[in-house]
Amino acid sequence: MDRINKHSFIIITGLSGAGKTHTIRSLEDLGYFCVDNLPPSLLPKFAEICREAKEKMNQVAIVIDIRGGEFFKDLFQALHDLKKQGFPYEIIFLDASTEVLVKRFKETRRRHPLSSQGRLLEDILLEKDRLVEIRGIANKVIDTSELTANELKNQLIELYGPENDKVRLHVTIMSFGYKYGIPLDADLVMDVRFLPNPYYIEQFRDHTGRDADVRDYVLQSSVTVEFLVQYNDLLRFLLPHYMREGKTHLVIAIGCTGGRHRSVTLAETIGEMLTHHKYHVSVRHRDILKKGAGEEHQ
Repeated sequence: MDRINKHSFIIITGLSGAGKTHTIRSLEDLGYFCVDNLPPSLLPKFAEICREAKEKMNQVAIVIDIRGGEFFKDLFQALHDLKKQGFPYEIIFLDASTEVLVKRFKETRRRHPLSSQGRLLEDILLEKDRLVEIRGIANKVIDTSELTANELKNQLIELYGPENDKVRLHVTIMSFGYKYGIPLDADLVMDVRFLPNPYYIEQFRDHTGRDADVRDYVLQSSVTVEFLVQYNDLLRFLLPHYMREGKTHLVIAIGCTGGRHRSVTLAETIGEMLTHHKYHVSVRHRDILKKGAGEEHQ
């Protein structure tokens, strides 16, 4: 039992077309023993086999999803049995926007597992509805809408690579633009549109929050200084509590209008703050390369 922990027994689930195949292949590359489409009712027995097996079975990843049909309904009972046995596990839920899923299915010309006479949109929405409950209890939700296969693999390496076995909490700081929507996998969302907007300064307009002149403009504001003090205190209070509740990965989304100026600077700065507090931090800028009208509307 001492060789089994949450990071070594991973249950992968989520929406069809959201990247479960890429996920299990990436974990296989990291040395995990992988099983695809296991009937949920077999999960407790399989877990016992893994616990009793030799060293080569001490890292396992299993895909359980809607393809199981009626068997998928057994998943919650199986998870309850695992907890009753004191067997730790971690759930990864792969998510993506409806628009992206429709595009992916049309590009691959594959049938949706819930295929109902070719009504793809209805099938996707039905699957989302059926998976709401399992998404709600997942340890990690990964939104792959904007990720390439390689970017998804890099996220998994950060989370489950051997060099990170002892890291208790991984924090992703993601900048984004509200006009492109809130990230689906965000755990905490902070709206920084109340800060001074560099877009109104002509020489800053085509720059980003990574550029020194924009960064200085944002950080020199007394409002920004006070906000960072207050937000730093809030995160230092919250993060240990998330860890005590078993959270292994936290996504903090920082949003401004277009996702190119204020949110980028703040994401970089907050990432530096948390790194200083010894958290494992990754910073992503979802919308930094996007340009378009509307930024000026605060």
